[in-house]
Amino acid sequence: MEKRELTAENVTLSVIVPIYNEKDFLPALLEKVRDAPFRKEIIAVEDCSTDGTAELLKKIEADGWVNNERTTLRVFIHERNRGKGAAVRTGLAQVRGDIVIIQDADLEYDPSEYPSVIGPILSGHADVVYGSRFLGKPHRAMLFWHDVGNRFLTTFNNMITNLNLTDMETCYKAFKAEYAPKIVLKSDRFGFDPEITSRLVRLKCRFYEVAISYHGRDFEEGKKITWKDGFVVLWAIIKYNIFKQ
Repeated sequence: MEKRELTAENVTLSVIVPIYNEKDFLPALLEKVRDAPFRKEIIAVEDCSTDGTAELLKKIEADGWVNNERTTLRVFIHERNRGKGAAVRTGLAQVRGDIVIIQDADLEYDPSEYPSVIGPILSGHADVVYGSRFLGKPHRAMLFWHDVGNRFLTTFNNMITNLNLTDMETCYKAFKAEYAPKIVLKSDRFGFDPEITSRLVRLKCRFYEVAISYHGRDFEEGKKITWKDGFVVLWAIIKYNIFKQ
């Protein structure tokens, strides 16, 4: 069957939202995704939160205020905490749209920038687009060593994959939905970023990066990734690129 040309008017985004302990941010985030451009299905994967997020998400689903003529909300609940990679894996199995985009449940990334992120796919130039926090758009100045770690891990990953990404660890990863069933993720937690990058490289996808803004949180505001997770990511780069697991 001949593939249809994707345009801003006919495209449907599958927005995968992995959620863990984001009760305070979730309603505003879902509102922003609902109001973002394009027709969308929101695939919300609740990863067994301990702060009442699951109950809130079920109430939001029952109330139906996220749904409109352009947006539908679908909710999936993990019975035990399994990690971001596992949540994305659950989401990928549910994709019905044309382009997949990952959206964290906090407010660090702005859904109004979806047109910029998926633009190279709609124009036919890319199969995969990463939104880079380091290409010049406004971002909150904070967490110097976190920034250093991100850049080191991205550089090390580039050396192995022969990509020239500036931000491998970004949340905003968008790709054609046709690749979703071909991406067999094994990482349950923060090894997800290098693993999905490795698997998309192996599928010979055309990568693009676009500049995005970034409204980062500090640890007191709920940021979860720590320096220890950097070693998990480092091992994942080796595991999925050198050993090709």
